[in-house]
Amino acid sequence: MSFCSFLGGEVFKDHFQPGIYVCAKCGHELFSSRAKYEHSSPWPAFTETIHEDSVAKRKEQPGALKVSCGKCGNGLGHEFLNDGPKRGQSRF
Repeated sequence: MSFCSFLGGEVFKDHFQPGIYVCAKCGHELFSSRAKYEHSSPWPAFTETIHEDSVAKRKEQPGALKVSCGKCGNGLGHEFLNDGPKRGQSRF
């Protein structure tokens, strides 16, 4: 499943089949469906990456990190700190 292509709308927001979400540009593994949860945002929401090096992060503003593919640098959105489904979890 390619993630963050944004060319035709987000098709994976309500997709909850088992699998791995990968970068749309290079195929690098980003998230597992096991870390996906329902959220009110218009994009899929995850609590964690599948590998430690799945994404690169840089501070953008308090409480939010800019996230890109850990392999090719493709922009993926943000990690919102302490905005996950459980206390202390992030939301990607």
